[in-house]
Amino acid sequence: ANLLSSARAEAVTGGALTEYSDTLEVAVAENFDLGESPIWDARSDTLLFVDCSRGHIHRFIPDDGSIATLEIGQIIGAVLPCLNSDLVVTSGDGLLLCDKAGVTRLLVPIEPDLAANRMNDGKCDSRGRLWSGTFSTLFHRGAGSLYRIDPDLTFTRAVSNVRVSNGIGWNGDETRMYFVDTLSGGIDVFDYDIDTGTVSNRSQFVAIAREEGLPDGLAVDAEGCVWVALFFGGEVRRYSPRGRLIGKLTLPVARVTSCNFGGQNLRDLFITTASFKPQEDGCSHEPEAGYVFRCSPGVTGLPSQPFGYLPRQNPMRE
Repeated sequence: ANLLSSARAEAVTGGALTEYSDTLEVAVAENFDLGESPIWDARSDTLLFVDCSRGHIHRFIPDDGSIATLEIGQIIGAVLPCLNSDLVVTSGDGLLLCDKAGVTRLLVPIEPDLAANRMNDGKCDSRGRLWSGTFSTLFHRGAGSLYRIDPDLTFTRAVSNVRVSNGIGWNGDETRMYFVDTLSGGIDVFDYDIDTGTVSNRSQFVAIAREEGLPDGLAVDAEGCVWVALFFGGEVRRYSPRGRLIGKLTLPVARVTSCNFGGQNLRDLFITTASFKPQEDGCSHEPEAGYVFRCSPGVTGLPSQPFGYLPRQNPMRE
């Protein structure tokens, strides 16, 4: 199925690069400092995302353009819906449970002995397992790891020696898991066993030169193609399942952080960006930096999955 999807995707382009920028529009016109982790919550037809450095969870309602905010009070990495109305949030302490009022409690401590490390981006597979990794905020090389957190709150370190754990995603039949270690220069792919939740046979899916941007968050579409945001690169790129660059979306800002599909029938690609106003990173501060953008690339995405945890499953840990 992946090879057929790849052939279709590559045949459409005829070897040329498809440019998707003509459908780009602003979804949320606000200069978020570090917008990240866009997740489509199909139960409410809303887009969840975070402003990491400000510790805010945002819920955007495309139908009326409104946005609601929860203040968490600490730096966070990603937000994901649970099976009930709660959310989980990755943080410096580990995985937090967050209720409707924004009140949090620690569910799973991750690397409590590494004070400089925090959890970053995260995604769930169709069995409700949450995958998320860590990185050193001091950028110590190889100090991070990639973890799988099961719905019963047991967790497993699956990959060590990670520099900056970031984008995660699966193909449609969940036989492949894509993973971005941002400072490693590309996107990696694992064989994935959906029954056991294990990864194996890691290899490089695509290489991305540092001067083209740093790979960040990613999404996979219904044709098995991988969309990846390039921080400092001002682009979202689309790669075929064989790893060939077949399309791109050019944004008016350099710091592109992540992307994910949502909206009606998952036809919209939402893109988060960063303004980094307090930072002096050598990059100019564009007027639309930090905005959330949306485009309609003409291909549908795969659904975002919730974390399979329910509080009543673990009464001793409540």
